[in-house]
Amino acid sequence: CCLSDSFTEAMKSQPKLEGLDCHWAYYSGLAILAVGTLFVISSFLALGFTGTFLGDYFGILMEAKVTSFPFSILDNPMYWGSTAIYLGWSLMHASPAGLLLTAVVAISYTIAMLYEGPFTEEIYRQKQKGAKKK
Repeated sequence: CCLSDSFTEAMKSQPKLEGLDCHWAYYSGLAILAVGTLFVISSFLALGFTGTFLGDYFGILMEAKVTSFPFSILDNPMYWGSTAIYLGWSLMHASPAGLLLTAVVAISYTIAMLYEGPFTEEIYRQKQKGAKKK
């Protein structure tokens, strides 16, 4: 349920990378997938439904910027967790196409973070400034 059908189909329709078609790569991928899933699920629990699905873009803000786990470990744990899930899945299936698609996902998320990070910092700075004036 965590991976899109298109990603899985792209991986399965391409040949496997022989060097990754082994137990160590499979179990490494499984471990990476587990850590990624932990970050995604814990991010959702920390942010809730509204915080996860762009509530801040619509002016629905949390009381304060979330800094508890997993945000205490990573600035963008949902993005990096999602990327880790794709990476783990790709390693588990020894898929060079999956690795390439994971790189595309990571680049896309990195670009998104370049815009989203400053935006989030600014809206919570403005909220805090407004609260001090009251």
